[in-house]
Amino acid sequence: MSEEKKPTEPPPHPQQEQPSESTPTLPRTYGQLLGPNAASIKTWPGLVGLTAEEAEKKIKEERPGAQVQVVPPNNFVTMDFRHNRVRLYVDSSGKVERPPSVG
Repeated sequence: MSEEKKPTEPPPHPQQEQPSESTPTLPRTYGQLLGPNAASIKTWPGLVGLTAEEAEKKIKEERPGAQVQVVPPNNFVTMDFRHNRVRLYVDSSGKVERPPSVG
């Protein structure tokens, strides 16, 4: 007797498997990465004209743990993004000249 040979399917490739409930999914946006407890304030336009000390105090009240950097006029800064950093660009009299923002 001859046996019929059925074509056998190869096992699925690991990358082709459907994600299960236990497989973590990657966040699609930066907001999802930070989670629901992330502070929502990312810019402070109302601080323009205040001194750097006053502005820093208000930022730290609204966003504890923020690293505030005071940037004097005509200084260079790096272009890297940090979710806990706020830069205060001040004029020659030490007052905030543009709205501080996270980054």
